Amino acid sequence: MSTLDNLEPLAATIGGGFFAGILIGYALKKVVKIVAVVVGLFFAGLAYLQYQQIININWNKIQSVSQNAVTTIANATTQIPGFNNSDHTAVLAVSNLGIPLTGSMSMGFAIGFMKG
Repeated sequence: MSTLDNLEPLAATIGGGFFAGILIGYALKKVVKIVAVVVGLFFAGLAYLQYQQIININWNKIQSVSQNAVTTIANATTQIPGFNNSDHTAVLAVSNLGIPLTGSMSMGFAIGFMKG
């Protein structure tokens, strides 16, 4: 009966991680869809207002500002602990969660993101 006692926490970890991954993936895909629709409608509204000659938009300026914003975000994320490839302490912290939890959660996330 000792082998059954060892399998119960493992099964709970795998099942819980898989279920949590499905929920996270599904919710994230819904949020991404909503943000994409809002941003698309915003730019469609701007294009319509420019077409009606109500406003004048400098699209080259918008492109340069957005490129600068992406560059700033990319530079900021490299300074966050755990995002740097040479920092192995974050990798060790994730591995403490265990392969069954992270593996089942990633599989659940993939399925939830596909179904969302």
